[in-house]
Amino acid sequence: MKFGGSSLATADLIKHCATLVKQHTDRNEVVVVCSASGDTTDDLLQLVETARRGRSEEVEHRLSAIEEHHLGLLDAVADERVREETAETLKQWLRELRRAVLGILYLREATPRSTDYVLSFGEKFSTLVMAGALNSLGVKAQYLDGGEAGIVTDSNFGEAAPLIEVTRLNIRRRIGRMLDEGITPVVTGFIATNEEGVITTLGRGGSDYTATILASSLPADEVWLWSDVDGLMTANPKLIPNAVVIKKISYNEAIEMALFGAKGLHPRALEPVMAAQIPVRIKNTFNPSAEGTLICDTSEKTASPVKAVLLVNDTAMLTVKGPSMVGEPGTAAKILETLYHAGINVMMISQSISESSISLIFQRRHLYNAATAIEKSLLGTRIVASVEPEEDVV
Repeated sequence: MKFGGSSLATADLIKHCATLVKQHTDRNEVVVVCSASGDTTDDLLQLVETARRGRSEEVEHRLSAIEEHHLGLLDAVADERVREETAETLKQWLRELRRAVLGILYLREATPRSTDYVLSFGEKFSTLVMAGALNSLGVKAQYLDGGEAGIVTDSNFGEAAPLIEVTRLNIRRRIGRMLDEGITPVVTGFIATNEEGVITTLGRGGSDYTATILASSLPADEVWLWSDVDGLMTANPKLIPNAVVIKKISYNEAIEMALFGAKGLHPRALEPVMAAQIPVRIKNTFNPSAEGTLICDTSEKTASPVKAVLLVNDTAMLTVKGPSMVGEPGTAAKILETLYHAGINVMMISQSISESSISLIFQRRHLYNAATAIEKSLLGTRIVASVEPEEDVV
């Protein structure tokens, strides 16, 4: 069971989630994965940026707000002894967070490694409190961060990739032993460690990924992703009021939806479970009796061939034109290679039927860097005659 940030935003919600877990521990072996509480990841990112810019008063204000929020979450831990133990650890970690942020403030420098270290506290705080809440309910729960659970990655801080074989061996040994002993592991999402034991993160939304890595390694019977939606929808209900929940969908269809922004699922999350054919169910913390969406190897047959309609916001288009592109092998490869070296992910590519232009879609925040990279590398060459950026493409 993985719980998203909206499910863990308050002490009452954490108690509610702990109750949901307890309902299933009597007849099942359960592993719990937690995201950071509420908007904590965004708050920590803003804290890092504020410290990097040397704004000491704002840093203190943001640190105090984070401390106040998470100390308030301790109300989720009903047992007084467990609450005191949880509070002691939480306060120690808050001091460690403060020291890390002050280091960034003094140096006015935030490396990818130090940023990952700061971001990791969000999941550590919420997972610690969840473990305490479960122990208060009589569940024999134990906190682990992703590295302690066995997830080992490369050193690509911010978007680390799991070293999957060693990770699976570690998880089977560590988590498997705990389950055999009747312990419910409560694991931080998003966080892992590299081969040197340094904290890494799996990218935004990586808690889903943590859950499916654990599931595929044990292996699990099912993965339940708890969030604030009833499941994957046929459209955004805020835009299309008559949108409905998709009851059943294939892995490949769900991946396509996740890549284009469907709420409730991380794009990489299904990779580990596809080969093992482990079903994934998206459920609503606030409506736990709802069936949710089942993601598996088969899809629900419908009268319409269209399963869902998605609107992707904050995208931009860059059109690269050149008459010499016609019939020239490798043109798209050269453009994509240029963007690759600039660290820009292309969401979609289309070439005109005349072969004289190629249009590329990516997140709007990459537009300037993409245009600059192509202009520096290819504009004025035999291939590229013009580069035309366009914002707000939907």
